[in-house]
Order: sequence, then C-alpha cells, then structure tokens
Amino acid sequence: MNDLTILRQRLIDAESALHRLMIGELEVTVSVGGYGATTYAQTDINKLAAYIAKLKSEIAAKEGRARRGPLFMKF
Repeated sequence: MNDLTILRQRLIDAESALHRLMIGELEVTVSVGGYGATTYAQTDINKLAAYIAKLKSEIAAKEGRARRGPLFMKF
C-alpha cells in the first residue's frame, strides 16, 4: 500500500468513528497504522475532528492540490 492509500483508509476509519460518537457510542477506537490505536470518547469529538482535518490536508498535499483554508466571515 502506498502512503495515499493508507491516509485515505485512516480518514475513512476516523470519519466512521466520528459518526459512531455522534450517534451515541461512548467510546471508539481508531487505528493509526503501525503506531497502534487511539481511543476517543464523546468529550474528544473536537480532537477527532482535528485529526480528520489533518488527514484531509495530508491527502490533498499528496494529491498535489492545495487545501482551501478556513473561511472567516465578518458582519
């Protein structure tokens, strides 16, 4: 498997874990490749969302496209 394939699989796993937390599971475990696994609880949703954003950014960089930065709105 190449790096991009691994990153995409990690993203799928992380998004699935986030979904399970959002629908009420108390804890989920996400594999981080050869580094073991990380367990997230409902209180860690923000950490998991940040991990997903990081994975998306890494995938975009490997695909050679820039990831759009956050939008800030002022009223």
